[in-house]
Amino acid sequence: MAEKKKAGRPGRKPPAGGPKKQLLTSLDPEIIKRIKSAAALRDTTASLVMEEAASEWLERHQDGKK
Repeated sequence: MAEKKKAGRPGRKPPAGGPKKQLLTSLDPEIIKRIKSAAALRDTTASLVMEEAASEWLERHQDGKK
């Protein structure tokens, strides 16, 4: 009997580092382009760039303490 694959979108990899949740937001298209370009130059993902930026912002503002 064939094994069943997990449901999900084809081509999508699960995020590294354990379970994560998705956050939908709207940004200026030029900013999105710059984030993706900067991520590619650093051999990382736009998602990781945004996570790092959000973490740094929260550290500076002390609003989202764990």
